[in-house]
Amino acid sequence: MKDYYSAKLSAMSLWQCYELAPPRIQQYMKAEADHVVNNIHNNDLVLELGCGYGRLLPFFAAKARMVIGIDTSRSSILLGRKLLSDLSNCMLLQMNAIHLAFPDNMFDVVVCIQNGISAFHVDQELLIRESIRVTKNGGKVLFSSYSEKIWQQRLEWFHRQSAAGLLGEIDTNKTREGTIVCHDGFTATTVGPEQFKTLTKPIKNIKVNIVEVDESSLFCEIIPVKK
Repeated sequence: MKDYYSAKLSAMSLWQCYELAPPRIQQYMKAEADHVVNNIHNNDLVLELGCGYGRLLPFFAAKARMVIGIDTSRSSILLGRKLLSDLSNCMLLQMNAIHLAFPDNMFDVVVCIQNGISAFHVDQELLIRESIRVTKNGGKVLFSSYSEKIWQQRLEWFHRQSAAGLLGEIDTNKTREGTIVCHDGFTATTVGPEQFKTLTKPIKNIKVNIVEVDESSLFCEIIPVKK
């Protein structure tokens, strides 16, 4: 279901998902966010793709000069604007990540984490190319997915969401090897190291580094080296 995060799992429902996270998933989320913050410099202009209600924007804004978060869900954006109204260097916009309304070479860092590359259900290579387009020469694009080492804890988290009515009932016959499938059509996949390499291989003038963080998230770090 392509629009699941806009139509059903948005705003306060999305907030509730994070409230249900078990301790190991909370550790994963913190380690993932810390890794992003470590890649941000004080004067950076940062873009987060799929920001939801802006859960992570305050962490990035504490270090960056300015942070812009985009999401396709209007309800999540409106909630985020309300929650973050006191942050002068934070902006939330409703926008599609594969059709960014920004000029070329605008951002120092572009962030698409917590498996957004899979959760958006868009053409993944186009998503990467569009992210690179708006990133400055020598800047950084950060994509993350789940490490296979956290599969059991991730599955437990999704079972909690399903039990709370935030997701459909999980199809236990089809759910395996990093892919979660619900009876209502929702699917959650992952992108592994080889798939990241395949997605970035056709793209010219970039440097790519793939790193695992906290044995829970897998980062594909891309540095544009534009002519």
